[in-house]
Amino acid sequence: MKLPKYKDVLKMAKEKVDDVLAPVRTIRAKKQAELEMAKLDEEIATQTAKIHELCCEKEIDFAVLIEKQDILALTERKKKQYRKILDEMFPED
Repeated sequence: MKLPKYKDVLKMAKEKVDDVLAPVRTIRAKKQAELEMAKLDEEIATQTAKIHELCCEKEIDFAVLIEKQDILALTERKKKQYRKILDEMFPED
C-alpha cells in the first residue's frame, strides 16, 4: 500500500471541513441578516415616533421633519433590500 502525499491529505481534510461547515455558515449568514433587519425595525419605530412628536409641537420645524422623513424612508428601503437579498440568497425550500 502506497501512502498518499501529506499535502494532498491536508487538502482533502480542508475540503471536508468546508463541506461540513457550509450549512452552519449559511445559517449564520442568514441569522446575521435577520438581526440587521430587526435593528432596522427598531430604527423605523424610533423614527416614526420622532416624526409624530415633531408633528405635535406648537412650532413645527419643517426642515427637521423632512430630515426625519428622509431617514425613515432610507431605513425602510434598507429593510426592503435586506428582505430581497434574503429571499434571493436563502430561498425557502
